[in-house]
Amino acid sequence: MDPRFTDALVPFLKFLDGKEIEPDAPLRTYGLDSMQSIELLFALEDAFEVTLPDDAMNDTTFATAGSLWAAVSAAIDVQNGPADASRAAA
Repeated sequence: MDPRFTDALVPFLKFLDGKEIEPDAPLRTYGLDSMQSIELLFALEDAFEVTLPDDAMNDTTFATAGSLWAAVSAAIDVQNGPADASRAAA
């Protein structure tokens, strides 16, 4: 997981109590609620300059740090893919 991801995530996990965020960290258990999920989504989109697809906005995506990172990482790949392809073609 990218350090920017964990830095964005920490403020939303009020019950993390200084523990390191592991991929299997249950976000709800550590204090993320549905309203904060929306705020976190915006923070991640700003931090990584991506837009997560609407179908990624579900309980499965926000279940663990790893599942949320997978969605963010996929959005990064989608956004960066065409740019990489155009550079390769040039």
